[in-house]
Amino acid sequence: MKELTDEELCARVAQRDQQAFELLVERHQARAYRLAYSVLGNEADARDVSQDAFIRLYESAHRFDGRSRFSTWFYRVLVNLCIDHRRRGKWWSRMLPLAGPGDDPDEPGIDPPSEEGGPELEAIKQQSAGRLADALKRLSANQRTAVLLQVQEGLSSREIAQVLDCSENTARVHIHRGLATLKKVLKDQ
Repeated sequence: MKELTDEELCARVAQRDQQAFELLVERHQARAYRLAYSVLGNEADARDVSQDAFIRLYESAHRFDGRSRFSTWFYRVLVNLCIDHRRRGKWWSRMLPLAGPGDDPDEPGIDPPSEEGGPELEAIKQQSAGRLADALKRLSANQRTAVLLQVQEGLSSREIAQVLDCSENTARVHIHRGLATLKKVLKDQ
């Protein structure tokens, strides 16, 4: 079953194939958590929302029509859940580093050991992450999401437009303005 595409697995999930669902979760769990963490800035909220996204996937896999990649459709579900979560006021008004805790997407919350540089390098990394977090806070929600989807998840502007439910040109504007704001803020710090 591992040779099946995400789209084929989603079709099987629509028929309530548990093994297909588990494989989709395995493939996308770390990236979903990382994206939710980047948008929400809180580990517990990111864990809850990413789990909710998989529940939503299981319940509404029959709605995936195949006009886009599975990942684009799934990220749209995830981002919408993040937006809903923020609207309910269950997020902290701070933004944390892009990759979330730890750099290994398969082990969120566990920092990899530093082999070189010692405490000085760690202090520089922490300071840089803090500067980036502060800069990300200055972006609008759409700009932040568009930048994170492009930089962190490698989505195209067309796919980002589908996730944000806007035109491709609008997605490009969000990306451009977001990156320009980040550059300016980081330069001024």
